[in-house]
Amino acid sequence: MKKTRHVNPKRLAGDVVRHLVLFALAVVWLVPIVWLVCTSFSSNPGRNILRFFPESLTLSNYARLFTDTDSVSNFPAWFTNTFIVACFTCVISTLFVLMVAYATSCMRFRGRRVLMNVGVLLGLFPGFLTMICIYYILKELKLTDTHLGLILVYAGSSGLGYLIAKGFFDTISRSMIDAAKLDGASEAEVFWKVILPLSKPIIVYTIISSFLTPWMDFIFSNIIIKSRLSEDWTVAVGLFNMLNKSSVNNYFSRFCAGGVLVSIPISVLFVIMQKFYVEGVTGGSVKG
Repeated sequence: MKKTRHVNPKRLAGDVVRHLVLFALAVVWLVPIVWLVCTSFSSNPGRNILRFFPESLTLSNYARLFTDTDSVSNFPAWFTNTFIVACFTCVISTLFVLMVAYATSCMRFRGRRVLMNVGVLLGLFPGFLTMICIYYILKELKLTDTHLGLILVYAGSSGLGYLIAKGFFDTISRSMIDAAKLDGASEAEVFWKVILPLSKPIIVYTIISSFLTPWMDFIFSNIIIKSRLSEDWTVAVGLFNMLNKSSVNNYFSRFCAGGVLVSIPISVLFVIMQKFYVEGVTGGSVKG
């Protein structure tokens, strides 16, 4: 005879309420995204807030992003600029983060804990609080309106985000490091030949995080890139300028199409690297 399973009414009610709240939050989160995608296929080039779904659908907005380049819309140049900045920032930031994490996790030196505490305290302050100071420094160095200036800004303080990578390095057996040093390996050889081959999850996580920062940033890009030439802008600045009063009625649907296209590389990257990304986050949270 099968045993009758008794359901606790209070627990059932709690589960129902919890799932309803999660469903409501999911709807709130998804509705703007669905509206953006639908509007990107609209045949009406301007804003249309009276209808959720467009009256007629077309792919012309996507085509015109790449073919109709002018002083307002130059998506190929924006995408190229952002991709170059993101790639260089990704390489430099990843190296900085992994090196700082290795030094704080696997090396012992005077002032190590003080340096770690200072790094944590500095990381508590939002980066945009320093943007005015950074702008004037770059202006004195003649690096405003340059993509090199953006790369320096994004990569300069990336080493402060070492904590998750350090937590992952803390899980690696110390005996392996000691054995490598007994065999005559230097700190650099231990880092490149022992630690990094065992750290694929955290490397992937760091690469994705480092790539996302310049890819999605608007604040620093808008402050540093003051050029009026559309071919100098990044994707975030270019799409934002499409929403000016003088151009929004002619470019809004293309703006939505650009927003969809910008999200595709990141979505593909997350799908491919999801396994390693999750392992990097969970592995880095074992120890601090």
